[in-house]
Amino acid sequence: LNEINGRCKVSFRISSNVAALVAQRNLGNAQRITDKALKALGSGSRVSDPADDAAGFAISQSLKSQLSGIKQAKFNAEGAVSFIQTAEGSLNEQNNILIRLRELSVQSASDTIGDNEREYLEKEFTQLNAEFDRIAQSARYGGKKMLVGTNEEFEFHVGAFKGPENIIKFQLEANTTSQEVGIADLSVLDQSSAKDSLDSIDEALLGVMDARSSFGAIQSRFQYAIDNLSSQYENIESARSIIADVDFADEITKLTKGQILQDVGVSVLAQANSGARNALMLLS
Repeated sequence: LNEINGRCKVSFRISSNVAALVAQRNLGNAQRITDKALKALGSGSRVSDPADDAAGFAISQSLKSQLSGIKQAKFNAEGAVSFIQTAEGSLNEQNNILIRLRELSVQSASDTIGDNEREYLEKEFTQLNAEFDRIAQSARYGGKKMLVGTNEEFEFHVGAFKGPENIIKFQLEANTTSQEVGIADLSVLDQSSAKDSLDSIDEALLGVMDARSSFGAIQSRFQYAIDNLSSQYENIESARSIIADVDFADEITKLTKGQILQDVGVSVLAQANSGARNALMLLS
């Protein structure tokens, strides 16, 4: 509207439709808002692209990498527990055998049985002694013998990063062969031998219990390491989620706003384009 002599005059332009250009620009902005909201809702991520938030994207990817490392470290620690439990299971059976050998020794040491009965006890005693040694020789985890005193040192990586603080070392010192614990040549064939066997079996029990305590201690350590890794994973995932995961309520609000602006923009653009038709009417 131009004012001439105190009166208003309407101007129509065809070559430059400024109103339409403004409407198109605002319509494009509304379209970007809608597209971004749809992308966030569809992917579930607020920063699926570096352009969305460069710093947030970098941090979220770094945390994602750390989470992957923690997950594998926890798997390593759980594997180490299985490693220890394999040895512990064998030691438990050896402990049971020693208890039975002690029972046979006490029984043979008493005059309530005769020489014939002691021969029967000796047969069981010999078989159990052989089984005790077989268990020690056959206890393996993969290709590693576990109860023959190899003194091999194992390293278990239980952290997401490099460094000695992320490693638990364990030396396999346990040796529970019958020769090592001192029961290889025992007998209950006579009363005197049966009595002598009691002291040796008690010493063997102490040896097996010492090995079990070592395995139990390292297993307890691994369990605490697993619990710590689980806690770390939970907290870091929470932090990553705050940075990267989409807030559905917020994005739906943005989507609704964008869609309304689009509808209004289309209507305004249509009105702006009608100015050219009004100029045509003047010509007619």
